[in-house]
Amino acid sequence: MSVEPIGRDEARELARRELDKGIYHRDEPSWLERAWQSFGDWLREIFGKAAAPPSPGAESGWTSLAVVFVLLVAAVAVVAWLMRGRRNIRAAAQAPPQDRPSTADDHRRAAERHAAAGRWAQAVRERLRAIARDLEERLILAPRPGRTADELAAEAGAALPEHAERLRAGVRLFNDIWYGNRPATAEGYAALVALDEELRAARPGEPSGAST
Repeated sequence: MSVEPIGRDEARELARRELDKGIYHRDEPSWLERAWQSFGDWLREIFGKAAAPPSPGAESGWTSLAVVFVLLVAAVAVVAWLMRGRRNIRAAAQAPPQDRPSTADDHRRAAERHAAAGRWAQAVRERLRAIARDLEERLILAPRPGRTADELAAEAGAALPEHAERLRAGVRLFNDIWYGNRPATAEGYAALVALDEELRAARPGEPSGAST
């Protein structure tokens, strides 16, 4: 079988197509690696010019170095600003609100504001907080952070047995609204207001929950 000779141009084109195959470029650096390498070479060149003895072209080297320094300072400033903003946001989220009600009357006023705006669920919650705080202020209950609504009903009911059923009903209303998706109403809030007024007139014999 005869084989026709291949011309120089045709051989060059065949060689180019062969070298363009991916198998020959598998180990070559990516464009990002090449860009980073070029940037590193440029920095080394700038610092090399800055470290070299003064020469007619040294001024441009120092100018380039100053530009690099300014860019680095700007980058550090931007990062510091972003981190500071993130810390401020996190600190604001973790810090307790300064206007959070701390007395029974504070909670009552907050409840009335919610009620005036028609936010009955929030009004019920604040009125129950007022009840709990009032019982603590009058030493009917020992102050204890984290007391749940059910614990409030149990402890206050033990100290004020004649009001135990009403306490359980008030806590049940709160739980149904906040955990049972029951709609809050003006009537429900009025029931908490009546319970609060009733308990304010109660006079127990001994504090409940106090340490011995």
